[in-house]
Amino acid sequence: MGLFIAAARAAEDAGGGSGHGGEAAASGLPQLDFATWPSQIFWLIVTLVVLYLLFSRVVLPRIGGLIEERFDAVEDDLDRASDYKRRAEEAEKAYEKALADARAEAHRIAEETRAEMQREVEAAMARADAEIAARAAEGEKRIKEIRDAAAQAVAEVAAETAQAVVAAIAPGAADEAAVRAAVASRLEG
Repeated sequence: MGLFIAAARAAEDAGGGSGHGGEAAASGLPQLDFATWPSQIFWLIVTLVVLYLLFSRVVLPRIGGLIEERFDAVEDDLDRASDYKRRAEEAEKAYEKALADARAEAHRIAEETRAEMQREVEAAMARADAEIAARAAEGEKRIKEIRDAAAQAVAEVAAETAQAVVAAIAPGAADEAAVRAAVASRLEG
């Protein structure tokens, strides 16, 4: 506010007195008075140079530094993101390889287990077949023994029956050895 008062006093003094009488005072705007233009242009140039120096030496380097820091931070973030992406891709590849390996291992174990079970089944079948064959052989042997015993019993009964029949038809005529030989030859034939 003091600047405006000083400018008004300067305008009064330049107008030639303390009244409202001069031409400069009549115009009312001292910046349009051609007499003050050289000092105004001087101060304009000084102000512009000071502002230029202030901006070029202080403000713009700080702004440039901040922009550079921001750019570096963004670049660092992009580099880290790229690194994380690369790591994620490597982890995904390792996971897929481990999964494929695990599947192959599971398949191999299943095949081994299947083959082992097949061998066990075949061994059990072989044991069962051997046991069945042994029992069948034993059964056939027993059947043969029973058949032989039955054949001998039949021959014995046939011989006794024939002897009883011969003794009933012709008592004392037949000899026991001849009757047994006749029955044996008849049973064999």
